[in-house]
Amino acid sequence: MGSVTRRDFIKSSVAAGVGLALAGPHSRVLGANDQIRVAVVGVGGQGGGHMRYFHGCEGAKLVAICDADTRQMEGKAKAFEEKEGYKLRTYTDVRKLLEDKDIDVITSATPNHWHALVTVWACQAGKDVYIEKPASYCIWEGRKMVEAARKYNRIVQIGMQKRSSEAHPAAFEWIREGHIGKIQWVRGFCYKGRGPGTNGIVPGTNGPAPIPATVDYNQWCGPADMVPLHRSQFHYVWHWMWNTGNGDIGNQGPHEMDIARWALGDPGLPRHAFSIGGRFGMGETDDVGETANTQIAYFDYKPAPLIFEVRGLPRKKGDRAMDHFRGTRVGDCVQCEGGYFPCDDGGGWIYDNDGKRIKQFTGRGGAGHHENFIQAVRSRKVSDLNGDIEIGHLSAALCHMANTSHRLGKKASPEEIKTTIGDNAEMMDSFNRMLEHLAANEVDLEKEPITIGPMLTMDADKEQYVGEHSELANMFLKRNYREPFVVPENV
Repeated sequence: MGSVTRRDFIKSSVAAGVGLALAGPHSRVLGANDQIRVAVVGVGGQGGGHMRYFHGCEGAKLVAICDADTRQMEGKAKAFEEKEGYKLRTYTDVRKLLEDKDIDVITSATPNHWHALVTVWACQAGKDVYIEKPASYCIWEGRKMVEAARKYNRIVQIGMQKRSSEAHPAAFEWIREGHIGKIQWVRGFCYKGRGPGTNGIVPGTNGPAPIPATVDYNQWCGPADMVPLHRSQFHYVWHWMWNTGNGDIGNQGPHEMDIARWALGDPGLPRHAFSIGGRFGMGETDDVGETANTQIAYFDYKPAPLIFEVRGLPRKKGDRAMDHFRGTRVGDCVQCEGGYFPCDDGGGWIYDNDGKRIKQFTGRGGAGHHENFIQAVRSRKVSDLNGDIEIGHLSAALCHMANTSHRLGKKASPEEIKTTIGDNAEMMDSFNRMLEHLAANEVDLEKEPITIGPMLTMDADKEQYVGEHSELANMFLKRNYREPFVVPENV
């Protein structure tokens, strides 16, 4: 429990209003030939991609960008002007951007802690939204995003591009028709290098580090606690800090969690979930990351469970290559009675249990996801979206359930964990492979013990935990907000 701060266990009252002085929702009625005017909020790596993708969509034009880091923003604005021949309007405060009535749509690639608030505020301002994954920082926020989209009749797409894959729908339909028997389990994988010498390490300091001079730290923190900076790299590695990120299970995980849910028929939240994992193998580095870099999460969907595996260390100590499962490092595998489907972006082959190819599904991957959003903005039909915000909310919620179990967990020996797993064959297989992986990386489990989280029980209708451990678990459903950056109770 040492990783849980006092603020995690204090339920705050939500301040009245949203702290955003906006007129009532407004929206132009778009004709077939009208140009959709787009603004991008957060123009780092992924946001820079948004600038290219959406400006390249037919009938859309980029008109403004916003970022709390003026160095990032001014550099992107200058490069855009040199290429396209006109200036973008620039903002450091998203509230000012949302007051701009010459913007129809915002896309956002901000850090996770901003996703819900920027979406709710944009819906209230009468703007449609393309929001990056994970949909939310916590489960309560995700539901508020859905409520705002519905209340203000906004088109809100989640940036889980695989939902626009042409191959997956046909493959999953074929599987559910029973051609290779019933689904036995679905596994998702995020085997990405996050160890020393990679994007996984969060270099620390002996004391607070200076905030970059070009960053408005108040705006960057927004809803999160405005704490002193203790890392030398400002951007990206916020993923591994609980105040702003959700670890790799909440970073890459939403993509693969979503594919797994899709394969299972898009169920809602599972009844039970628990996590096994930890942050291992950083050695003598000054890593100050907090989230797990090795993790297994279990969700008891019926009739087949979903298991998710995170590995941030290489396949063995000193190696640069990562592990894989049946050839998959980042992706999913659907196991049926008579064969399996290792999903990739463009589809792939279905195999029998001896590894013989049975049937191939091909088609364009998720490249049309941005265009799909623009088309739905024009049609005003939520049903036209391939990745509506509620899909994103449910898939992100799985990541949050796993992390909540992890944060409420306790250290245990491998033998104790195996006793707890019992006759859960799928989880035992994942755990045994985790032990082999940690051993290959020379992790001493006496010095770096594994954390096993409690089995959490979810009331899927209320989206709240019930039963044992629920009092503590429910405190992770919603964060404490820093005024005026408050996600409102009544959107």
